[in-house]
Amino acid sequence: MALVSMKQILDEANTENYAVAAFDVVDHASAEAVVQAAEVGKRPVILMFPEAALPLVVADTFFPFLVDLARKSDVPIALHWDHGQQFEAIMQAIHHGFSSVMIDGSSLPLAENIALTKRITEIARAAEVSVEAEIGHVAGGEGSFEGSKVDESMYTDPKEAKLFAEETGVDALAVAIGTVHGKYKGTPKLDVERLKEIKQAVGIPLVLHGGSGVSDEEFKKVIAGGINKINIFTEISIAAVEKSLEQASKRENKLHFAELILAGRTEIFGIASRYLELFGESR
Repeated sequence: MALVSMKQILDEANTENYAVAAFDVVDHASAEAVVQAAEVGKRPVILMFPEAALPLVVADTFFPFLVDLARKSDVPIALHWDHGQQFEAIMQAIHHGFSSVMIDGSSLPLAENIALTKRITEIARAAEVSVEAEIGHVAGGEGSFEGSKVDESMYTDPKEAKLFAEETGVDALAVAIGTVHGKYKGTPKLDVERLKEIKQAVGIPLVLHGGSGVSDEEFKKVIAGGINKINIFTEISIAAVEKSLEQASKRENKLHFAELILAGRTEIFGIASRYLELFGESR
């Protein structure tokens, strides 16, 4: 199946009422662990690279690695540019072979968000690349460790979501219904009724950002309410670090660097496997 568009993966999920797990990967080991989990579980997956992580990688070598990893897989994999805000960076992603991009204009006024998203969508469509956008605003920063509170004033308005989807023609829409990027301050309380209204208004695949920290029960509710893509990053990153530190402590730091990487990779494989199965239960 190899590298496919995100639209291809999410349209099926939308029709069959399940969700696809999407993981931010900013290193080789994390990417390999996620793909291995998808292949073992025989489930589609979305590999994402967050634009904010550009300083952490050598783009000219890491991005071809991700493309090649996806192409060689025997399960459907979309390679997605997450939270793109810089036009040049999004164009770079398309140039490198990403099959999907997100344009995040959620902090802009609605009219400006629509105009920016339409521009990116027109370019991406010409390259047969899927587009995700965001309406409303999910609080917190990508991978933040500080913890964030939910701002209900930034929740997605169903009427605005309908207008946005119609005007831009995007393939997937990220919505704000009570999650945050990074860690939560308090317990997540997701507005499932609002989600159902948005789904009824737009019909297209919906995306939940800030999946780390949400309970399995809440995940099942939002999937039933219309979510088809769920983003995970903070949880796998923190868990991999903790497992690597635990391994180093057990060995009194007398181990090879590759052993630390293996410990983290094994942890990510386990977490990714669990979410891939949980989100796709209704397949």
